[in-house]
Amino acid sequence: MHWADVLASQLEEDRSHVIATGITPSGPIHIGNMREILTADAIYRAAIDRGLDAELIYVADDFDQLRKVYPFLPEEYEKYVGMPLSEIPCPCGDHRSYADHFLESFLEALKELGIKPKVYRASKLYKDGSYNEYIQIALEKSEEIKEIIEKISKRDLPKNWIPFNILCENCKRLTSTEPLLYEYPRIEYKCSCGYEGEIDIRRGGVGKLPWRVDWPARWKMLGVTFEPFGKDHAAAGSSWDTGKVISEKIFGYPPPHYVVYEFIQLKGKGAMHSSKGTAISAEEMLNMTPPEVLRFLIMKNKPSKHIDFDPGLGLLDLVDEYDEEERVYFGVEEEKRGMKDLRRIYELSQPYKIPEKLPLQISYRHLATVVQITREWDGIVKILKRTGQIKGELEKEDEERLKSRVKHVIYWLDRFAPDRIKFKLQEKLPNVNLDEDQKKFLEEYLKIVKSVEWDAENLHESVYTAANNLGINPKIGFKTMYQILLNKEYGPRLGYFLTTLGRDFVLRRIEEAIK
Repeated sequence: MHWADVLASQLEEDRSHVIATGITPSGPIHIGNMREILTADAIYRAAIDRGLDAELIYVADDFDQLRKVYPFLPEEYEKYVGMPLSEIPCPCGDHRSYADHFLESFLEALKELGIKPKVYRASKLYKDGSYNEYIQIALEKSEEIKEIIEKISKRDLPKNWIPFNILCENCKRLTSTEPLLYEYPRIEYKCSCGYEGEIDIRRGGVGKLPWRVDWPARWKMLGVTFEPFGKDHAAAGSSWDTGKVISEKIFGYPPPHYVVYEFIQLKGKGAMHSSKGTAISAEEMLNMTPPEVLRFLIMKNKPSKHIDFDPGLGLLDLVDEYDEEERVYFGVEEEKRGMKDLRRIYELSQPYKIPEKLPLQISYRHLATVVQITREWDGIVKILKRTGQIKGELEKEDEERLKSRVKHVIYWLDRFAPDRIKFKLQEKLPNVNLDEDQKKFLEEYLKIVKSVEWDAENLHESVYTAANNLGINPKIGFKTMYQILLNKEYGPRLGYFLTTLGRDFVLRRIEEAIK
């Protein structure tokens, strides 16, 4: 049974369920964050498939404060540190706030992935008074909450600590205020900016609960029954350990079912952190690979397993793996050992509907070669027809899929592909000095390939045949072909590459080089 179905089976059948996820939009929302919402979506889909009454929600924690000036921000943002993200100007000037700057592209990415949660903004929940009841309860039970946090987290809180961060009416910061006196419904406070004032907690948006109290309050407020979270929240003494106790003892609500997920590691850089610049945004990921492949990356790995993501050649391997499992799903290939839960993984990988038949498959590796020869749509189709990968006219669905993959491959090539796989086809014979062995190889290779069927395997193997006939190293043959075609000593797999160029072009180039 797939992990999502196992987790959904924990949910009671006699009640409705709210499966929650939430991310603070403090920077580009990356594919490491995406693991949380894709995990939640998989459990939501599994719950629906079980016939449960379930809802998927996403809470944008946009009332959290800006913690520091991140590497991607100008220095002038220093003046906004400590202010809620929803109240800070947009970095590009095109959005209503700093939070919206990062949220809008993320929410668009969710649509592309087929994820359709009900979206809550924490800033609105605070401002419209949704939190008021829980703020009052928390303040009335300040000592109990303080005792729970100190006992479980093993840390000391200030003597006058209360479970509420006051938003200074003067400097608009959440992090620089100190409470002086609380008598319902007012809190007197002073701020490090020099301001002293008083707030009425019955008014929305005058402050917020600290995370360790906000989280369990939210469970009850929104009726959350399941929530995935990262292993940082699950460490001993962390927010989960305090949250589940606060939920039961302070708010009288049973903590939700949960699953702890591992982080996604970016190859060579460790766990992704947008604040450190070691992340690939969800938007970038969806620009370089189809949404079903991103879903597949998460669906095929249990949440407890960490994922190493390689945006270079590893991306080609990932798409190849998806394509292979798709062929097995439709019975075109035999299932291999290790393909556990293949059918369910494939179904959960689809953003929307499951295809009725095997879609057109053109490998990413081959497309990466084709689009370096031409980026014109008609030219790409012509090459793929010449190499036998398109037969007849394209059906609408296949044309859309191919156009999508072409767009993704081009984005990947321009931004993430390693230099060693990039090339530029030389329209004319480059000025290369070939030695006698190389010229003899070209003469022998030309003679052989003129008489064989023009397919990738024959063209590749003919290099070895020509080299063996002459008693030279086959590496000389490959190097020579790349030199006369690309003006480089290496390039894409030769047989496939030559088929994309066409017989007449290749033979003519070899003849020119021999002269």
